[in-house]
Amino acid sequence: MKLLENSRFEQINSALSQELGSYKLEGRIESYSCKMAGNDKRLFKLISAEGGVGPEDLQALSPPQTVLSVSPSKQYSKSTGSDGESYLCDTISTKTLFYLISTLNASFNPDYDFSNAKSEEFSKEPSLEWVAHNIDTQLYATLGEAYGALKQNLWTAFDEECSLQDCEIYSYNPDLASDPYGEAGCIWSFNYFFYNKKLKRLVFFTCRSSSSSYTDSGIVQDSSMFDMTDDMDSFQESEVNMD
Repeated sequence: MKLLENSRFEQINSALSQELGSYKLEGRIESYSCKMAGNDKRLFKLISAEGGVGPEDLQALSPPQTVLSVSPSKQYSKSTGSDGESYLCDTISTKTLFYLISTLNASFNPDYDFSNAKSEEFSKEPSLEWVAHNIDTQLYATLGEAYGALKQNLWTAFDEECSLQDCEIYSYNPDLASDPYGEAGCIWSFNYFFYNKKLKRLVFFTCRSSSSSYTDSGIVQDSSMFDMTDDMDSFQESEVNMD
């Protein structure tokens, strides 16, 4: 995976990385070309060898956190869980899964290694509209009106880079042990992949909001961090009233 330069993303990333009183926002948007370099080829062989699968073979994904909002007509493949029960799930090709894992490695290098991540740690999101709504809600809750000034520029830059309507959108939702944002003090976080197969390009948006009210031991020093929940609820209620 090759990181592509994008000056508009760099400007947006500056606005997404700042201290906000008792909160800290850390976000970045990165664009990658889906071309294998030396290390990528080794990782792809490792993923394929462990699963005994080919590039286009399908692997099961976890249902998205928004599974209840998915249309009943949406088609899922059937898989069997560790408990022996059958359930419906999305699938992903080995090659696309490799792109997601390789992007995580490139973005979080050298602090984290995701080479052993499994397909069940990822989900395919049901729609661009829901993902955009979730991102807007989280960022508005943290940045307030400052995000109103940033929002249009953010989504325009996204669309120009990867043509959003042509993208498949995936998310990374690992367990706490594997989550790079799993430490105490994290209020919310997300990791979204916007994959345009035609352009052979993937745009990765990772962001978290954390509270400085936590000590290293995870003890809350200031209850004001919970005010953010009220802000988020107010934003969602205002959107409902607008509809």
